[in-house]
Amino acid sequence: MQKYPLNYLQLLAEKYPSIQAASTAIINFTSQLQLPKGTEHFLSDVHGEHEALQHVLRNGAGSIWRKIDEMFANSMSKNERRNLATLIYYPEEKTPLLMQSVADKDEWCRLTLVRLVKFCRSLSAKYRRETVRKLLPKHVAETIEELLYDQEGVEHKAAYYQSQIDTIVSTGSSQVFITCLAQLVQKLAVEGLHIIGDIYDRGPGAHIILDDLMEHHQVDIQWGNHDILWMGAAAGSEACIANVIRASLRYGNMETLENGYGISILPLASFALETYKDDPCEQFIPKVSADSGFTAQEVRLMAQMQKAMAIIQFKVEAQVIKRRPHYQMDDRLLLDKIDYERGVIKLNGTEYPLLDTFFPTIDPKNPEVLTAEEQAVMERLVLSFTNSKKLQQHVRYLFSTGSIYLAHDGNLLYHGCIAMNDDSEFRAFNVDGKSFAGKAFLDRVDRLARQGYFATDNPEQKRYGMDVMWFLWCAPMSPLFGKEKMTTFERYFIADKATHAEKRNAYYALRDTEDAARKILKEFGLDPDTGRIVNGHVPVKVVKGERPIKANGRLIVIDGGFSRAYQKQTGIAGYTLISNSRGLLLAAHQPFESTQKAVSEELDIDSEMEVIHSHPFRMRVRDTDRGREIQAQIDELQALLHAYREGLIKEHSVR
Repeated sequence: MQKYPLNYLQLLAEKYPSIQAASTAIINFTSQLQLPKGTEHFLSDVHGEHEALQHVLRNGAGSIWRKIDEMFANSMSKNERRNLATLIYYPEEKTPLLMQSVADKDEWCRLTLVRLVKFCRSLSAKYRRETVRKLLPKHVAETIEELLYDQEGVEHKAAYYQSQIDTIVSTGSSQVFITCLAQLVQKLAVEGLHIIGDIYDRGPGAHIILDDLMEHHQVDIQWGNHDILWMGAAAGSEACIANVIRASLRYGNMETLENGYGISILPLASFALETYKDDPCEQFIPKVSADSGFTAQEVRLMAQMQKAMAIIQFKVEAQVIKRRPHYQMDDRLLLDKIDYERGVIKLNGTEYPLLDTFFPTIDPKNPEVLTAEEQAVMERLVLSFTNSKKLQQHVRYLFSTGSIYLAHDGNLLYHGCIAMNDDSEFRAFNVDGKSFAGKAFLDRVDRLARQGYFATDNPEQKRYGMDVMWFLWCAPMSPLFGKEKMTTFERYFIADKATHAEKRNAYYALRDTEDAARKILKEFGLDPDTGRIVNGHVPVKVVKGERPIKANGRLIVIDGGFSRAYQKQTGIAGYTLISNSRGLLLAAHQPFESTQKAVSEELDIDSEMEVIHSHPFRMRVRDTDRGREIQAQIDELQALLHAYREGLIKEHSVR
């Protein structure tokens, strides 16, 4: 009783108003602790590749196929098992195709329903009935629950079970129940999903991915640098908006921007056509393939818009750098380093000729000042971003389910890095005389990013937070970026590739060492003997012999090239880390063709599995963070039960 104040227990009594209610909850919670730990998947750097991600989620990173093999190898041919797997992944698309090739459709439906029910029974063994019920659509929940928990082996129950199956078929409900059971398999196969950053950019479907994640039953997200950029843009940051639009134009990827979020870039197009109508904009030709479907006129317009936005970006970024001198990014003030008459720029004592010298909107005396026309374009774009209902919905979801890092079940999850010096000490960032490093720095920027979105009643606080989101996108100290500079200007305007280099933070060399990984785990209050770091951001170049498992197993990098843009460098198409009650597995995936081929040709993603760690005993819910939360609830309920029985609190209702 001393641990829980009486007024707290009185509040708890409103939820559990009687001795019986508290006792029943204790029974249910205690039994839940004994269930096997659920399967969790960790994915990183999906970069808008919605079809590939959807397939990995549908096939449980290969776990559903392995389970089918285990259960049906002796009763089904390999072709039949492959049919069943594809049916589970894409039930609405595959069921009609399969039914076209069978002589007795009713018998096929009966057999398929029986197999799916058997499969669901096996997977649901890890879950309480209540949990399974919540995963089912209401209109079929009662019937499916009866099928899952029927004792068909008992004589008088066998006829009842068979009658249910027969009636589903005779009423023409087979497609509905096959779809619901297949979707239940997908949900039961993976209890929790961890996205280690970078949902946005490169691929066309970031908005589709976020719609899917919002429908998933259990997700957490660790923000990536591309995510925070879109979050800053949604908040209204001009610097973030400029980067989002420029990058979208650079890669010819306007799908998310225009069709996903309804962002109008017409003001930019009109401005670019007028301002750069006679400019070839050769350095701004978008990076699109020959079969992209864009016309020559569309490519030229994208180049003009990209240049217009790039110049605006450099201007508004310079304003942020001057507004926040403690960012220590003066080396990124480049517009005032240009000799506009001679067409050269001087960097670190060396002069470089510019590849493009047409700057009609730059005043050499005040290079970071927007023209009236540029300011009008930005104002309209800010309104478009901040008024996009779908974008705001997605960004609020990223804030509610996401964070810079997450400590989960003794492991540390983050996208980029923990900034370090060459001597392996955490790099300090100074603000108003106070030093922040390691965990304290990540906690600070996490809070400030939220301030940049939510502090609508305090314009200065909101501006400070929006600037922090841009800082997280590209600053040397950013835990989401991790490089000494982002050389966007140099890549556009300077031929010498030595100026394009973006040196990584010392972390990326030190993370190979066990000492550094253990130091980071300790910094976040985790056990370095049992904990692991799960890291994304920098693709693992498998083709060059690089391994994702580092620091003697204490750190795992799961960015293996989910995005098609990186697959030539990596040689694979992403990693998925799988944590279940037995241990840790790493799945290396091959490229995904398309959803159409997955359905019609049954082309699954080929994945190679590697066991990283086997638990000495099967982990149960009680061994997880969730288990400790449940135990805390049990302790509170025990105190409430004691208070009821001691007469300190009276029962609210007894029935």
